Amino acid sequence: MGTFALDALSLGRLRLQELFVSRSNAPRRLALAAILVLAGALLFSHLSAIGYANHYYTAGVASMLQSWHNFFFVVAEPGGAVSIDKPPLGLWLQAASAYVLGVNGFALVLPEIICGLLSILVLYHLVRRSFGTVAGLLAALALAITPIVVATDRNNTIDSSLILTLLLATWAFIKATETGRLRFLLLGALLVGIGFNIKMLQAYLPLPAFYGLYLLGARLRLWRKLASLALATVLLLTVSLSWAVAVDLTPASQRPYVGSSGNNSELNLAIGYNGLQRLTGMGGNITSFINRLTGAGRANNGRGGFGRGPGGFGGPGGVGAFPGTGQPGALRLFIAPLSKEVGWLLPFGLFSLALLAWRSRLRWPLEPKHQAVVLWGGWLVTGAVFFSVAGFFHEYYLSMLAAPLAALVAIGIVELWHLRDERPWLSLGLLVAAAAVTLAVQFGTATAYVGQVWWLEVPLVLLAAGAFTLSLSAESRRGLGGLLGTCAVVGAMLFTPAVWSALTTLNTSSNQSLPAAYSGQASGPANGGGLQVNQQLLTYLQANTQGVKYLMAVPSSMQGADYVIATGRPVLYLGGFMGVDQVVTADQLTQLVASGALRYVYWDARGGGANNLRGGFGQGGGNQAVISNWVTAQCKAVQGFNTATQNSGAPDGTGSGAANGSGAASGGGFGGPSLQVTLYDCAR
Repeated sequence: MGTFALDALSLGRLRLQELFVSRSNAPRRLALAAILVLAGALLFSHLSAIGYANHYYTAGVASMLQSWHNFFFVVAEPGGAVSIDKPPLGLWLQAASAYVLGVNGFALVLPEIICGLLSILVLYHLVRRSFGTVAGLLAALALAITPIVVATDRNNTIDSSLILTLLLATWAFIKATETGRLRFLLLGALLVGIGFNIKMLQAYLPLPAFYGLYLLGARLRLWRKLASLALATVLLLTVSLSWAVAVDLTPASQRPYVGSSGNNSELNLAIGYNGLQRLTGMGGNITSFINRLTGAGRANNGRGGFGRGPGGFGGPGGVGAFPGTGQPGALRLFIAPLSKEVGWLLPFGLFSLALLAWRSRLRWPLEPKHQAVVLWGGWLVTGAVFFSVAGFFHEYYLSMLAAPLAALVAIGIVELWHLRDERPWLSLGLLVAAAAVTLAVQFGTATAYVGQVWWLEVPLVLLAAGAFTLSLSAESRRGLGGLLGTCAVVGAMLFTPAVWSALTTLNTSSNQSLPAAYSGQASGPANGGGLQVNQQLLTYLQANTQGVKYLMAVPSSMQGADYVIATGRPVLYLGGFMGVDQVVTADQLTQLVASGALRYVYWDARGGGANNLRGGFGQGGGNQAVISNWVTAQCKAVQGFNTATQNSGAPDGTGSGAANGSGAASGGGFGGPSLQVTLYDCAR
């Protein structure tokens, strides 16, 4: 156990003295410091525009700070009726920050910003140790200016902490491959298991690359490697499932309902909503997924934002692509709308992958270059294939591809530089051709959102100047002309994503809940990301719920999160995150009212619940219909508090307007059936 702890300590250090101690390395230290300053400027600038960022998570963190019970079970609201639909570790980091700095946007985003900056340092170290300082610096720079990374690091969604954890796991698997020591392999498995407890199965995306690296690169007998991987897998699953099993073993009456699980089970949440449904689409299955890919279900696609209206997600008989993620297919990551997230350097990254595979002779065990193909290429390709066909994910999930892509881009540039020694004209042709294809994708992406702007000409000028300079100095091998020409071509590829990241920072209020790269529009919520609370309603509820546990009950977090943040009081999310959970039954509502714990319900009771959501997204009935019948039978409408809202909107309550000037939090962002919510008084 002592040596394992020492290895973990050395992982934390990552030989940082190599970065900042030696005086002979001053240029390297200055370059790395400049990259971190650039990243910090992008991440810390204009933070006030994000307000409370993702209000669903913010309300959860505020609730978690009210008791250890709430903290452990990551409850979504202070009453503890339902939990957030994610595991705890990333949210625990934010809760720790909020405990010290208070519940505010800066405190909640700070852990993710720190994780983003540390990821740049770790990636620099990982690439530098095998391919040199220049490659490490280029990888760090490429990661720092990737637009979706900038957007995600500036938000309290938890992908940034997951990415840092997976990069640390990468270090451990590399050490296990180099040394053959079991403890490094176990450390890597432990870290991936920790990643599972940040974002569940998303943490497993690079796992085939990690296992492949060790299996093909470690200088050990095959049977020993297989046995070690089996042991590591046992540890991985034990760590991954530890919290989920602990929650599921707790009696349901003593813990919150597991949000978005469908059956009140964390294991089902991991396998379903946070697992297979990300691939098949919400409400879909493997059959509908295959039909969608093959075109057999095309007649049903295009129906419905969550089952209704044109251009949305899902629909009877088939599951389409999630809004904002384009249609599944081989070119999905290269064209709008997803190309603006991480596609800027993707052509050059794939070219670098092929170059690495070609540049060295295949040996067993694999040499460093082919190890990089397995590690970074395996991570990138696995993720790219998944996101090219998946039905249910948000744009910011693509930040998972940024680190391996940045590593491959940097390694490819350095490999082309080394190729100049052997075949200068081939190196020149490959560099210019790969850069030209990359710029073509960048140009098509940028013009789809901003049209023709002057700065799009800069990369073209840089590419032309670089190609011309390289052609003049092709025979001089490593002369100044070759260096300047290569820098110009590299600058051409990095210029547009850097500008786009700056635009993402300046216009961040438009994607505060579900972060995404700049979409060509500077508009954001009218309140700049603050709370959307109907003060008249809140004053009424506060005055009439003294001694009552719940401020009110609402269809989903879309209508309640802002009230939790504003008051710190319990708000019962009857349908969980998006209104599809069966958090309480009609009998339980009766008990809550009878005990004096609940008085007011904010609900759409029209047509016996036909306009409320259930698991089929947009199809009425189910538990919502039962609750609607209970509300109309047991409660009396309070005049003056009618509101138009959507359950399937953005978690900050932004989107459709409010009827009758009530101004209550209303949904938007995903589309979905509109609700006409009325305040009901259920006190007898």
